[in-house]
Amino acid sequence: MKILVTGGAGFIGSHVAEAFQQAGHEVHVLDDLSSGRRENVPPGVVLHVMDIRSGEVEELWAEHGFEVLCHHAAQMDVRRSVSDPLFDAEVNVLGTLRLLEAGRKHGLRKVIFASTGGAIYGEPEYVPQDEDHPVRPVSPYGVTKLAGEKYLHYYYVQYGIPYVALRYANVYGPRQNPHGEAGVVAIFLERILRGQQPIIYGDGRQTRDFTYVEDVVRANMLALAYPEPDVFNVGTGQETDVLSLFRLICQATGSDIPEVHGPPRPGEQRRSVLGYKKIRDRMGWEPSVSLQEGIARTAAYFRQQLAQSV
Repeated sequence: MKILVTGGAGFIGSHVAEAFQQAGHEVHVLDDLSSGRRENVPPGVVLHVMDIRSGEVEELWAEHGFEVLCHHAAQMDVRRSVSDPLFDAEVNVLGTLRLLEAGRKHGLRKVIFASTGGAIYGEPEYVPQDEDHPVRPVSPYGVTKLAGEKYLHYYYVQYGIPYVALRYANVYGPRQNPHGEAGVVAIFLERILRGQQPIIYGDGRQTRDFTYVEDVVRANMLALAYPEPDVFNVGTGQETDVLSLFRLICQATGSDIPEVHGPPRPGEQRRSVLGYKKIRDRMGWEPSVSLQEGIARTAAYFRQQLAQSV
């Protein structure tokens, strides 16, 4: 199939693009390189440097006739969404709409949408949060991802374009950007490996469901073949607080750096952990990489990157 991966020069999108290409699909990447990197795009994958909000998106689609949209491009920083909700909506709502409009005019047959389980549900009424949990996002980022899901439903009802929305937990792994505000594993790892002090915001007891990128890629591969419109959590069902994560990273790097706390961040949820029973039952997916193993693999990647930069 001919697949367009938006955000395919970024962390998750580049891994997904690579897997699609290895499976024999023709893969194109659309990325404005605001946070993605050219070197993340797999060899043989065509890179189109473009903003998803651009009017050129429709021209690109008309030229290439993409059959599948795998949409990972986003403003994904929860804290920026709080400080600048207009920008967040421009990228995550209007950008998504521009892609869907271009696609439905020019042969789009399937959408895989990178949604969020970490931000869409809000504070849990019960854990693990499943797909039937009330959706009460407490950040503009979560609101825009929920809006994206609702637009996908509209495009399915109106135009018959099926979709799979994957509600990711907190994804981590190689290629994650350690210089953004999202991605605590990458941020902690790089700072510790450089001998710098990471900051734990708040008391460190806030919890997340840390899911390794390789497992997320498998969910995308299964979603490509899934025939019905649907929404799935992609997480481990394991709740880990930030203090425990910090200690695991210290163990993986052999560091004895002390815990240093800063003020809590606005818009940050206290707890998040996703149940994966639905995707297991319907697609046969379940997480395969433990947090300890995933951190070890990610630490090895960051060590290699630092060694190459010296």
